Amino acid sequence: MLISKIRKRDGRVVDFNPELIKNAIHRAFVAVKLEDGANAERLTLDVVHVLEERFREKIPSVEDVQDIVLEVLKKNGFEEVAREYESYRNKKEEIRRLRQRFGIEEPKLTVNALEVLRKRYLLRDEAKQTIEEPAQMFRRVAKAIARTDKKYGEDPKESEEIFYKMMTKLEFLPNSPTLFNAGTRLGQLSACFVLPVEDSLESIFTAVRNMALIEKSGGGVGFNFSRLRPKGDIVMSTKGVASGPVSFMRVFDVATEVIKAGGKRRGAMMGILRVDHPDIIEFITAKQKPGFLSNFNISVAVTDEFMKAVEEDGEYWLINPRSKEKTGKLKTKEVWNLIAHSAWASGDPGVVFIDEINRHNPTPEIGVIESTNPCGEQPLLPYESCNLGSINLSRMVADGSVNWEKLRETVRNAVHFLDNVIDVNHYPLKEIERITKANRKIGLGVMGFADMLAKLRIPYNSDEALELAERLMKFINEEAHRKSEEIAERRGSFPNFEKSVLKDKYKAMRNATVTTIAPTGSISIIAGCSSGIEPFFAISFMRNVLDGTRLFETNPLFEIVAKQRGFYDAQLLEEIAKTGSVQRIEKIPDDIKKIFVTALDIAPEWHVKMQAAFQKYTDNAVSKTVNMPFEASVEDVRKVFELAWRLKCKGVTVFRYGSKPEQVLYIGEVKTADKRFVSAESEYAGGCPSKTCPFP
Repeated sequence: MLISKIRKRDGRVVDFNPELIKNAIHRAFVAVKLEDGANAERLTLDVVHVLEERFREKIPSVEDVQDIVLEVLKKNGFEEVAREYESYRNKKEEIRRLRQRFGIEEPKLTVNALEVLRKRYLLRDEAKQTIEEPAQMFRRVAKAIARTDKKYGEDPKESEEIFYKMMTKLEFLPNSPTLFNAGTRLGQLSACFVLPVEDSLESIFTAVRNMALIEKSGGGVGFNFSRLRPKGDIVMSTKGVASGPVSFMRVFDVATEVIKAGGKRRGAMMGILRVDHPDIIEFITAKQKPGFLSNFNISVAVTDEFMKAVEEDGEYWLINPRSKEKTGKLKTKEVWNLIAHSAWASGDPGVVFIDEINRHNPTPEIGVIESTNPCGEQPLLPYESCNLGSINLSRMVADGSVNWEKLRETVRNAVHFLDNVIDVNHYPLKEIERITKANRKIGLGVMGFADMLAKLRIPYNSDEALELAERLMKFINEEAHRKSEEIAERRGSFPNFEKSVLKDKYKAMRNATVTTIAPTGSISIIAGCSSGIEPFFAISFMRNVLDGTRLFETNPLFEIVAKQRGFYDAQLLEEIAKTGSVQRIEKIPDDIKKIFVTALDIAPEWHVKMQAAFQKYTDNAVSKTVNMPFEASVEDVRKVFELAWRLKCKGVTVFRYGSKPEQVLYIGEVKTADKRFVSAESEYAGGCPSKTCPFP
């Protein structure tokens, strides 16, 4: 072979490897559904032949090679593949230009991350043209959030630089509404809200109106419908008959259907009903009808009393919320089994352990917690809101171990950032502003945990991973509280501090709650990491990009290991993409298989154990989906619910693959030529593969 060297973009001269050309061509074929390994092999030989003719006495550059690849593809009649190859090349070049233009190496964005930012996050003018770049978005957010420091006699310029670097390095990102709206006229920065629903038409439709305002600004809302009188109960004012909570939930659902939250994404809701409400059976089975309450996640609020009755195989009373009278008895195990069966069949309902939540309520004198936000990680009082942010744990690993000092610094800066958001925020309702500022709850969480484990060579489904999870979250929680206490000593504690349980533990505390584990779909895509504390959903797969094209993606950490260990090639990635899993592929070493496990490779109990490990040191709650294969049984679901109860989780959600007609992840169902591949939507990063799951 005459060509032995190639010039990289940075000027370095390295060994020429035609295998890289073949892999790139192969990926382009797969992305346009024209996969053909023989074509990739033949076309690579053509590219090398042209290179040898044109570069006999000089070294070709990477750009030279890419130009010839395009030329060869078009010459052989593969116009569609050439367009895919060129599109991907141009987007990568755009990312490189952005880094140079802003004089920073970061952000290290993927092609899909750039598309998500462009379509959802970057500001537009009246003609809907994008008017900012990703680095400018981070600068806009950093400047807006740092401005609060001046109010407290501190230097906003210093904070702005800290916040900017933290985001551009993709070490920490706030929830989507903060990225959407910070520094804009709208200025609504919170993701999580809970609204009360009292037993009157006026209250119900006030809640619908308030929900619309919140969803329009980019937030998600939780409701507890347990105060509504049951179906068939008397309506004193009209002598008519009540239609019950489920019928009124339809009003909220239809309203949400026509609201696209903040013009960026569809709104989403959590609907909760107590297990002792007379309409509980109708509620449990409500989402068995396809399309019914499609904008709701629903959860049953289960009490300690109910769970004890389940263990004793007893009965329990249903209570009319209007009259407080007992209306009848149900067998607890029959209701419990019905919850499990419905969750098995449709992914709904989840279970919220409402007494466990209130045992950790920091302000019981102020009120009882009755609901959570749409994904369940943020229990809130009526009218309360919370802003969230997540640390990218993948960026907290150095030289094969956790960089605890870097993590400490990031936690402290993130708490400062999130506390500032409370002051900067434009609240959609005065009632929300009042109680949010009185309690100042924030929710600092993590993402990229699966990436961290892979970098540390720790299997997700192992005791070592559980031990690391506890150690990590304990460290984050303690450092976050320490920083909140320090801020309180300068700026003052949250106004309800003296009425909180925290007054006995701390001299001062700025925030009633500090930590939360959110699902982080969209911001995980931007950060290029795994979602929340979820395992990988697939190692190699097809990504449906927002512009209507497809990308053939592979977990970058797996690619690195495969190249280091010498078993990497495009055909291997294609084989993996049929199921997303590496477990049944012979050429992959066993130690690598153990590390790169996917959500469906892992037994359900490991999902629950991991949730419980993080919950142990999390103020609020943990959003975690227990993914189950299609073959899982109702009994498997019931065991998951009971394990979550025993391990003191605050709630639990299961998703059996294929249990919903519409998903954002499909395994082996996207046809390409004579083969089928795993397919994921543009903003899916792991967790609940359902379109009713909003990701902060």
